[in-house]
Amino acid sequence: MRISVLLCAAVATASALDAQATPAAAVYSAPRTASGDPDLQGLWTNTALTFLQRPPIFKGLIATDKEAAMMIAGFNSLVGDLVSTKPIDPKLGPPPVVKEAPQSDYLEMDLHLARIGGQMRSSWIVEPADGRIPFSDAGKKANKAANAETLDDPESRPASERCLTAIGSPEGPPMMNTGFNGNYQIVQSPGFVAIHIEMNHDVRIIRMADRGHLPDAIHPWLGDSVGWWEGETLVVETTNLSPKAPVMSLGGGFVFSPKARLTERFTRTAKDQILYEFAIDDPVNFTKVWRAEMPMRPAKGPIYEYACHEGNYSLANALLGARAEERLKAAAP
Repeated sequence: MRISVLLCAAVATASALDAQATPAAAVYSAPRTASGDPDLQGLWTNTALTFLQRPPIFKGLIATDKEAAMMIAGFNSLVGDLVSTKPIDPKLGPPPVVKEAPQSDYLEMDLHLARIGGQMRSSWIVEPADGRIPFSDAGKKANKAANAETLDDPESRPASERCLTAIGSPEGPPMMNTGFNGNYQIVQSPGFVAIHIEMNHDVRIIRMADRGHLPDAIHPWLGDSVGWWEGETLVVETTNLSPKAPVMSLGGGFVFSPKARLTERFTRTAKDQILYEFAIDDPVNFTKVWRAEMPMRPAKGPIYEYACHEGNYSLANALLGARAEERLKAAAP
């Protein structure tokens, strides 16, 4: 008995000495702005092959090398010549002609799964554990209605088609990864944080001095965002999210109800990375609060102009064409 006690004491002492000898991992501290806040400023991007929801080929949140290879091969097969594996050089000529769909966009994106803490992620969603959006029946119905595009009237056309919101919802919130123009410029000043989104040239203005929100009846395209600092982390709360601006992303989309509340967290975890997290609390369209994580890395830039007007210009012709088709059907025997 005495020997056993002495052995336990020796092991405990050795463990304590080893803990003292091993330095703890240093927590990264971001540089400071002139006003003393953590500095998130600069050009960033979140392009990656990781989807919002977990595809069925993955068994868990952390992807294996085999699963990642399958994902990359499947995506390459799906998009073919639309994807550039190298950055587009503006000094060179136009990209090659796409044989399958000459009218399509030429994508430029990172064809790898994103890494957080050195581990490849199979989905942005980390809660629930299955990596899937926990839709309620109302949420499923709202999502289906948002994707039921018709040519009956201007209101039924999607906001992204009319260039009111961007394709793939990179402006958010939450800010999704997309296949092109996935760059952001963060600018901080006393009382405000601004995020310039390259696609659709939107700018999110986050108020830091006033945490009160707009009246319930007002629903801007990007919602109403207020922020504050919690140590190294910028916390942003957004309400007044528009039900007419569904979030579309790689791996599925969703719609907010007027009761939705979104909390984002921006933490600079290294010189070359911002950990972007968001949690969505919407008791109408989802059965529980769900949470996601996404890394942002430096972008070479610059931010390019994104001029988008085709949808608005062509809307009248699209509606006229639909009315003409209706008249033809009505006149047919």
